[in-house]
Amino acid sequence: MRIAFICTEKLTVPPIRGGAIQILIDGIAPYISEKHELTIYCITDPELPDQEIRNGIEYIRIPREDYNIGVAKQLLRRYHMKQAYDLIHVYNRPRDILLYKSAIPDSRFVVSLHNEMFRESKISAEMGNLAIRAVDQIMSISNYIGRTIVTRFPSARTKVRTVYSGINLNLYKPIWSEEAQSRRDELRRHYGVTEKKVILFVGRLSEVKGPHILIQAMEQVIQEHEDAALLIIGSKWFSDDGMDAYNLGIRRLAESLGEGRVVFTKFIVPSEIPSHFLIGDIFVCSSQWQEPLARVHYEAMGAGLPIITTNRGGNAEVIKSGDNGIVIDDYNNPDAFGTAINSLLSNRSEAMRLGKAARATAEIRFGFEHAAERFEGLYRSAMRRRK
Repeated sequence: MRIAFICTEKLTVPPIRGGAIQILIDGIAPYISEKHELTIYCITDPELPDQEIRNGIEYIRIPREDYNIGVAKQLLRRYHMKQAYDLIHVYNRPRDILLYKSAIPDSRFVVSLHNEMFRESKISAEMGNLAIRAVDQIMSISNYIGRTIVTRFPSARTKVRTVYSGINLNLYKPIWSEEAQSRRDELRRHYGVTEKKVILFVGRLSEVKGPHILIQAMEQVIQEHEDAALLIIGSKWFSDDGMDAYNLGIRRLAESLGEGRVVFTKFIVPSEIPSHFLIGDIFVCSSQWQEPLARVHYEAMGAGLPIITTNRGGNAEVIKSGDNGIVIDDYNNPDAFGTAINSLLSNRSEAMRLGKAARATAEIRFGFEHAAERFEGLYRSAMRRRK
């Protein structure tokens, strides 16, 4: 088949600036392109050519300004040249479906939802219903996101299908493996946590991600584990290390715990993220909002870290409490996090059991090769639907 991926207008592919959608596209693309002719549409970037063929995949990069119009023009050109795509996968932009469909009417369409893009503030009831009728399949990144679609638009029920993301299992080494030790030791020295029990947070530094809750929890943790430290990897917004009121506030909160208790790395380029998971002894996702399903869970699984997460949105769909991690219901209570962290720091065998179970889960279900198989199934279903 001829397949096109249409990325969002936020970040480019390959994911040199980060982005969960961009990382997913980049991860599954080699597997999809083995069987199909693949074109990826994304925004331009000063470090990348506007058009290129890389590893057999065609990349067409269009300026962020009027991005959807630019993509539609490219689709129309392909249509007139009798080079239409058999299937077009639009990522996280259901509002653009009708524009693209008008440009290339004979193609099958899949739209994937990575956030609540069918809520009232994102799309009108009329536009939502038209988009649902226009597509052949609707992919949701979690059951939670699928439910938010069907709750508002019951007509979408027969088209919605959950397809979980994944990671490159070759890049994520478990912390206990011999090949991980030198890099783990190097990074721990770099951040001054060589002799520490490291609690790891990776994500945007925003209130909805809850790093302030985790910093507050450290007050309880260090009372029981004097050698514990919290390492916070991330920035205000992807590669933006700027300070806003929230970021200044959490740094003041961290300073109140004493020197070396909380370490901020600022932005880490996406290519370095897999190795940075090796620094941790425990990974904590402190999300306060209804998280679609944060990809950091897959990454922490790949590193074989015991995981503590919140029962918000889709998080608990891949982390099962007592099985491959700990799920906290009392998500905005620092004491709940402190208790869970202390429990794992005091019981190394249980922490290791959960970490190994997490890694096994990733190896069985959440490699990019597994995600690509799920995408293939989605595309076959879309091609089978009656027009």
